[in-house]
Amino acid sequence: MSDGRSPIPTPVNEPIFPYEPGSPERESLHARVREMEQETVEAPLFIDGQEMAGEDTFVQRSPHKHSLELARVQATGPSQVQKAVDATQKVAREWAETPFEERAAIFLKAADLIAGPYRDTLNAATILGQSKSVYQAEIDAACELIDFLRFNVHYGERILEEQPFSPDGMWNRMDYRPLEGFVLAITPFNFTAIAGNLPTAPAMMGNVVVWKPSEKQALAAHYTMEVFRKAGLPDGVINLVHGDGALTAEVCTAQETFAGLHFTGSSTVLQSLFQKTAQNLGNYRTFPRIVGESGGKDFLIAHPTAEVEPMATAVTRGAFEYQGQKCSALSRAYIPRSLWPELKDRVVAQVEQLTMGDVGDLSTFMGAVIDEGAFKKHRDAIAQGKADGMEVLAGGGTDDSEGWFVEPTILVTDDPRHDLMERELFGPVLTVYVYDDDKWDETLELVDTTSPYGLTGAVWARDRKVIAQAESALRNAAGNFYINDKPTGSVVGQQPFGGARISGTNDKAGSLLNLIRWISPRSIKETFVPPLDWTYPHMGE
Repeated sequence: MSDGRSPIPTPVNEPIFPYEPGSPERESLHARVREMEQETVEAPLFIDGQEMAGEDTFVQRSPHKHSLELARVQATGPSQVQKAVDATQKVAREWAETPFEERAAIFLKAADLIAGPYRDTLNAATILGQSKSVYQAEIDAACELIDFLRFNVHYGERILEEQPFSPDGMWNRMDYRPLEGFVLAITPFNFTAIAGNLPTAPAMMGNVVVWKPSEKQALAAHYTMEVFRKAGLPDGVINLVHGDGALTAEVCTAQETFAGLHFTGSSTVLQSLFQKTAQNLGNYRTFPRIVGESGGKDFLIAHPTAEVEPMATAVTRGAFEYQGQKCSALSRAYIPRSLWPELKDRVVAQVEQLTMGDVGDLSTFMGAVIDEGAFKKHRDAIAQGKADGMEVLAGGGTDDSEGWFVEPTILVTDDPRHDLMERELFGPVLTVYVYDDDKWDETLELVDTTSPYGLTGAVWARDRKVIAQAESALRNAAGNFYINDKPTGSVVGQQPFGGARISGTNDKAGSLLNLIRWISPRSIKETFVPPLDWTYPHMGE
């Protein structure tokens, strides 16, 4: 083996396939969707490189078609989680000592497999299992996951290149060790890319991982793990367990070797995991790293100088793409009274044209919300808004007869601190507050203080002084801040993603900042000619 370092290929963002009617990529994906609709995949646990049964099973169904059984999934029990933890410790030293280039090659190959032969399969699994439209699946399961893999390898290389100054007579080095123990990755239903990134980002830096995906994303997770294995990931480095997240967390956080948590989910669950870790703090070999992203109540605030036509498109896309089931989705808007009539007419006209239904039809804009619990939450929120006298500007209907369908809904409130302006709903419900034009400063204060989240937000204005004022006033209100754009759609390498307050630890997925969390650096000083005299000059006569 060569002792020289080979530079990592320079990453570029994966091109998005447009899937226009008649295009070869549309025909290919459509055929794969129809093929997978006829299958019920057996989805085992993957522990120490072996397919394994759990203590129970569950069925993943399609959100937009209850009758469609996509996968029979093995549900882990405590003994399987323990086996996964033990598997990580069997290979931890060997994986940590594997040269970075060798680790990098595995994930670069995985990226190419997703870009090529697995593109249709991961997109189809995400369309069917998570009810994403073809465009939302493409930018997620294909492009963003590919970008995470390629750019994170690049960021890892940059970290390793950062070395200290060495004056004459010595050599100073940084040894970028993985964490001492294993990382637990708990991943959400809404992004196949996040589900793939959370276990692989630590693994790239030499860590070993127990991965617990959402039960509602099990099908896409199954194929993602298949890609990692086909790319050459050694047994035991990433161990996939399905089922009960609370059970998995209970077993993992009780281990002496628990060294880190990579999490995306609700703020309530993230807080509970912080508490559980704190309760066990005296039992750990090292202080665990907790990296978490936990949702948002994302805003758009418009100034009277804003351009209405593009802002209307930003509102429609930001609030209703993927049924509002994005951590970054627009769910509260503050519109000046002078712009409201025109904006209202434009947005309502757009929303009335949105198609909702079976996203296996690749022309569909919206699918169903993820499950019955989400359906009931959104149905009840809309009912609450109506009961409290809100105007239902668009939508408001729900239908659970075939799938969990909630119409794209716009509510208008006179109370800027109403519960629906504060609480994360994670669905296709947008609440609008119309403010008097001369209340701009007060409205900025409302935006900053109404919700405890701090993930994404957008300001719309032509006046640069106003934009600068909003940037300053809302500096802590959003970790991803957009100017004259929707508050969704961050791209790896372009807009590192994450927020603070109760939106998480703001460790910026898709950047070098996240990779740094998965290393435990060691400083090494080597002196070439050590001194022989123990005295110092100041001690002389």
